[in-house]
Amino acid sequence: MKKTKIAAISHYLPENIISNIDFHKKHKGLGKNLQPDIIQKIFGIEERRFAHNSQQVSCMAAQAAQPIVEKVGKKNIDLLIFAAACADLIEPATSNIVQHKLGLGCPVMDIKNACNSFVTAMQVGSAFIQSGMHQNILIVNGEKLSDCINYEINCQVKMQRHLAAFSFGDAGTAALLSPAENGSGLFYQKFLSIGKHWGLCTIRGGGSLHPHDLSKTYFEGETATLKDVILLEAKDFIQDCFKESGWDGKNIDHLFTHQVSMETIKIVADATGAPLEKCVNIFPKYGNTAAASIPLSISLNKKKLKKGDKIAIIGLAAGISVSVQLLIW
Repeated sequence: MKKTKIAAISHYLPENIISNIDFHKKHKGLGKNLQPDIIQKIFGIEERRFAHNSQQVSCMAAQAAQPIVEKVGKKNIDLLIFAAACADLIEPATSNIVQHKLGLGCPVMDIKNACNSFVTAMQVGSAFIQSGMHQNILIVNGEKLSDCINYEINCQVKMQRHLAAFSFGDAGTAALLSPAENGSGLFYQKFLSIGKHWGLCTIRGGGSLHPHDLSKTYFEGETATLKDVILLEAKDFIQDCFKESGWDGKNIDHLFTHQVSMETIKIVADATGAPLEKCVNIFPKYGNTAAASIPLSISLNKKKLKKGDKIAIIGLAAGISVSVQLLIW
């Protein structure tokens, strides 16, 4: 079967660096109960990037993709997929806007699967390539999570439900999928969804549930319960995937996973059996960038990847969604 490789990968990071001290100053409801050092202790985050008010997620996606487009050539891109938790608007697909900004003429589509949007697009894109329908697929991503942070928290109950947003950051990423050769490429992909837990982490505004309620446009969730569910459900799934693939986590050269906190990385390392030093960690400097976190991790560390390296990509997302993708670089 024809395999798919990540032929190119790039990223864009906003210039505005927000430290925990800066964040504390912006957040009127934190007071003395959640000082900057406490934020760092809870999450392991030191700083994050915030986009300017005038920047849209399509802007960050296009800026991330520009180096790839210039290298490959506009006419050589067969399909553009925008894959993110965020979007410019409900209608039309954000991929149309990115297409316009990049000056492309290929077909486009959006894929939305919370923080697993990008890895889901990788699965879809690889299927297109395996079928022979497309050869070069550009996946782009822009996450502007700073818009989803509630700065007007005035009670402990609200604090608990909005706490996870304190680690949010903004970023844009892009990757080109192409046919692989010489034994490289994606060779194992499996996804798990458990829809009964959809309500644990949400941004409920903007859709048919709450079309006009601005108070519902902020992130809120039961993150402790979500972690318990992931520990219960995801660990067995991940371990079963490794057994099915024939891979031993101890032999992984690099592990990339969605980064929600420092603790999450340790949980994934334990589930895979991979040494913690093989787990790429960018969380302290960039925080939780939703579906951008995995491609951002890869892009920031691409110079360390060598041909033949064994790479594991573990996706975790609200929904709940879990994914395992294994590839040879």
